[in-house]
Amino acid sequence: MTFSAFGLIEPLKLAVAKLGFHQPTPIQTRALAVLLAGNTDFIGLAQTGTGKTAAYGLALLQQIADGGKHPRAVVLCPTRELCQQIAADLRQLAAFLPAVRIATVYGGAGIADQIRQLRFGAQVVVATPGRALDLIQRGALFLNAIQVAVLDEADEMLRMGFKEDMDRILAELPAERHVWFFSATMAPAVDAVARAYLNHPARVAVDGAPGGPEGMAHRCYCVLDKHRYAALRRLIDPVPAIRALVFCRTRSDAQTLADRLAAEGCPAEALHGDLGQSQRDAAMGRFRRGALQVLVATDVAARGLDVDDITHVIHYQLPDDAQTYTHRSGRTARAGRSGLSVVLATPREQWQITNIERSLKLHFQRERLPDIRTVCRQRIASRLKDFAATPVTDPELDVLMPTAVAALEGLDREALIQRLVAVEYSRKPQISADENDLNARPVAAARPPLRQPARSPQRGRQPFRQPARPAEARHFCIDVGQSERINAGAVVRCICDASGIRSNLIGAIRLDQTRASFEVQACAADQVRKSAGRVRLDGRPVQVRPVAAGAAPQGKAARTRYRPR
Repeated sequence: MTFSAFGLIEPLKLAVAKLGFHQPTPIQTRALAVLLAGNTDFIGLAQTGTGKTAAYGLALLQQIADGGKHPRAVVLCPTRELCQQIAADLRQLAAFLPAVRIATVYGGAGIADQIRQLRFGAQVVVATPGRALDLIQRGALFLNAIQVAVLDEADEMLRMGFKEDMDRILAELPAERHVWFFSATMAPAVDAVARAYLNHPARVAVDGAPGGPEGMAHRCYCVLDKHRYAALRRLIDPVPAIRALVFCRTRSDAQTLADRLAAEGCPAEALHGDLGQSQRDAAMGRFRRGALQVLVATDVAARGLDVDDITHVIHYQLPDDAQTYTHRSGRTARAGRSGLSVVLATPREQWQITNIERSLKLHFQRERLPDIRTVCRQRIASRLKDFAATPVTDPELDVLMPTAVAALEGLDREALIQRLVAVEYSRKPQISADENDLNARPVAAARPPLRQPARSPQRGRQPFRQPARPAEARHFCIDVGQSERINAGAVVRCICDASGIRSNLIGAIRLDQTRASFEVQACAADQVRKSAGRVRLDGRPVQVRPVAAGAAPQGKAARTRYRPR
């Protein structure tokens, strides 16, 4: 089947031909057949990198091709990078639709420019939930003419704490509209939102091969935590043409790792939320152009990274869950290419590897890291091969040859090769004898069993109880409150993003006009305290201060329950 079989209007056919699209992907084939056939709510499930944007983009643009004065379609996505990528793709598809304009609105950028975009007239608005809600409350974004609302990466938006924002935005939509969900996974939270807002949706699930795209391989190396960096170097050093996306859990870890790689001569930069938008755009641009070999990123910052020739995704630190592993590894093996997803896991993290295998029905090849001599041999062979293939057609070289010949006079072929090898070998890292073999022995893969609760003395089994809030919770506050139009979800996102803690470690959140207080379990309080200088809300810094329990605002909590995993 080709795109011409779907009955697309002529401007969309021209755009598809200009982009060089011929055969639709499986999700495009099945989604377009439903979405172009009639008005319906829709749920589309497919792996990352399978062409979901074109699947809903073509159907959406066909419905609003005649333009209009007000927004007729809104696309919600979790991050500013993904927002930019989706808008760029939609603009390419709408290249021959002069009546359709696309506005992009997201946090961390000037809101005045975004308001001007909307006032100038936009038929499609691509937005992050927080900024979309802000613009609605300011009276700059009107949804009363919306025909289609698309939730792209719905599972990721819910995981990042956008549930409350999404609920409020969907509640603003007119009754006669359709909602399209696109997601890589159908987590229970996604299913709950779909049941609340979708009316008898058509559902399409495109099951990829177990473990991801056909060209993807999964490997796991077992190393001690103190050897992670050395292990990473042994993976990237022997591959001169490597294009690696390395994932860390926190912003500080990503920046520290990128700085260390760059200081040791590896072209690398970081991508995380502490960087300004222009810095993030510049880093992504250099990576796309090939000026960087390694991009070290956090999960959130990498959501909009759409680069087809990434050869390796390296999980420097394990993700929280299997769904995050799916999103991370989906950055490679795109557009029919091959790719490698590599995990560095400590012996005590092996149970997490087993859980990912069971959840995603994939298999990790357990590999051993090469010793330093093997790495040097592989690197030298690659460098000398590149050296031998270097073209010598530049006429300016003739001027330099007499000087070079005089400097190397007396060296025969073998002596010259020996010196080339010696120069390259001198660049190997100096290591101690116990660091030559970095491989660790895995412990039992099963997770340690939880302690069984005591049995009730009245009956033979323990009665059900809601989990109690820990008594040792610590209290913090930020000097931003309801007057700034924030909600509990925004507080959770900015604290988790800055500190790297999980959202289930944050308890009650109370909001008043000028500040918000929140509780954190004692085990995570130090991380929050250390990250106080890195907290950003919509791109601006906010102050986080510890407070005494009695000093917290009283009244009804906006969020009251811990969510233990």
